[in-house]
Amino acid sequence: MIRFDILTIFPEMFESPLGCSILKKAIDRGIIEVHLHDIREYAEDRHRMTDDAPYGGGGGMVMKVEPIDRALSAVPFLDGDVPVVLLTPQGVPLCQKMAKELAGQPQLVMICGHYEGVDERVRRHLVNREISIGDYVLTGGELSAMVLLDAVSRLVPGVLGNSESAVTDSFAEGLLEYPHYTRPPEYRGWEVPDVLLSGNHREIEEWRRRQSLIRTRNKRPDLLGGAGLTDKDRMYLAE
Repeated sequence: MIRFDILTIFPEMFESPLGCSILKKAIDRGIIEVHLHDIREYAEDRHRMTDDAPYGGGGGMVMKVEPIDRALSAVPFLDGDVPVVLLTPQGVPLCQKMAKELAGQPQLVMICGHYEGVDERVRRHLVNREISIGDYVLTGGELSAMVLLDAVSRLVPGVLGNSESAVTDSFAEGLLEYPHYTRPPEYRGWEVPDVLLSGNHREIEEWRRRQSLIRTRNKRPDLLGGAGLTDKDRMYLAE
């Protein structure tokens, strides 16, 4: 099991993704826990302000350190080495390897920034990791937190109905995933490859491996260098 604690000023944004599909089933079965902490509840002024104008001037507002610190102090930490993540465009890009590593943790805390970002003291003193989901800017960290939550959760044992699904995903072995087909075997003249209908599991596995290699070479050749290719893989790509 893994516990997620998410600090946000918009906890209602998580109602829909947590209320359906695989995440809801995992929560109902007690495989994952998700606890939302409204940062506004830890603002002590009567207007419950969580942001203020930046020192030195400039456009936009900056999230204040005090309410974030108080909200974080209210989180029940399971041990002293819990990843406390700030979702930010300046963070380390999220990848499958990182998601797998985080899935092995008992707890993951996420802080959702907003506006022009957070007071630098949050970054320097309250978090121990910074993660980005891509080289672009969103209106807030909530969507990034949902992506990280989903990517990590599906790698927790028992969350997916078929444990092999996560193993064969794109990026799981450094390659893009092979093509998938299902019924009917022919539609509008578009046919399923004969090898998938053959029942020969060795040939099917070989076909899938080659298709992964082809897709990766054509779409993401940058991945091939770290994919752990075999001599047989290299021979096939050379052909």
